[in-house]
Amino acid sequence: MTSTGGRRRRSGRTFYGISLGAGIGILVTLAAVATFLLVEAWPAIVATPEELQSIGWFKADSLLAYTGPLVFGTILVSILALLFAVPVAVGIALFISHYAPRRLAQGLGYVVDLLAAIPSVIYGLWGALWLQPLLDPFFQWLTSALGFIPIFAGYQPPARNILAAAVVLAVMILPIVTAVSREVFLQTPRLHEEAALALGATRWEMVRMAVLPFGRSGVVSAAMLGLGRALGETMAVLMILSPGFLFSFFLLQPGQHQTIAANIASKFPEASGLAVNVLIATGLVLFAITLAVNMLARWIVARRKDFSGAN
Repeated sequence: MTSTGGRRRRSGRTFYGISLGAGIGILVTLAAVATFLLVEAWPAIVATPEELQSIGWFKADSLLAYTGPLVFGTILVSILALLFAVPVAVGIALFISHYAPRRLAQGLGYVVDLLAAIPSVIYGLWGALWLQPLLDPFFQWLTSALGFIPIFAGYQPPARNILAAAVVLAVMILPIVTAVSREVFLQTPRLHEEAALALGATRWEMVRMAVLPFGRSGVVSAAMLGLGRALGETMAVLMILSPGFLFSFFLLQPGQHQTIAANIASKFPEASGLAVNVLIATGLVLFAITLAVNMLARWIVARRKDFSGAN
């Protein structure tokens, strides 16, 4: 008995040490990345406007003026993708978890998970060669019918605008949001569901009163994970979006927006010297945005935990 107890204690200490080392390793890696970005971006941060404007593609008065439109485009396309993807993902997750027969639910779950394994360059090719021609008549209709609303005015084919890029990003983040939401909905206490049905609730009323309140924080977490994927997406946006450096809400016009990641990918192969430092500085900004989004998600989840319906 003593020998068995000693082995258990040693196993517990070993597991604790491995877990602690893994946690510290993540923090050290994160600090190393942040330090690298800050050190490499510092020459661009302290550079004078004259030095910055010596870069051939730098068409701004300062680093802040150059980074601002990129941040705007990155956040705008990510939010649009989130608005498109989350309602569809929640609907698919509810269908798989509470409506579909077991065999159909398993097959549909595998198909949705398979979407996450497709490389982003494939999504870019799909969006550029198949989706853009399909969206062209719809965008033309939007401009003709709703052109009096500024965001839908002035569509110019082909559909190389931020709205087309947002649709592709929505498809890319759909499996992440769906998978996390599905697992959260499946964890709803069976007694909560049976109690709602016993009181005479329909299937939808049971979902609305028991499942959705229980899974609210999980859906928020899933949406934030999808937002993090959309913020850092590179190739799909690079292959679809016609770049521009404007603070513009014209969603259907090309040459209005650009994202940080796509801009780095397009400029980095030919960059050297201070130009590399400028691109790394924009990467530092993207790193800070992603970190802020994750911290916000943790705060929202912690704030909602007590009101999720799980207690």
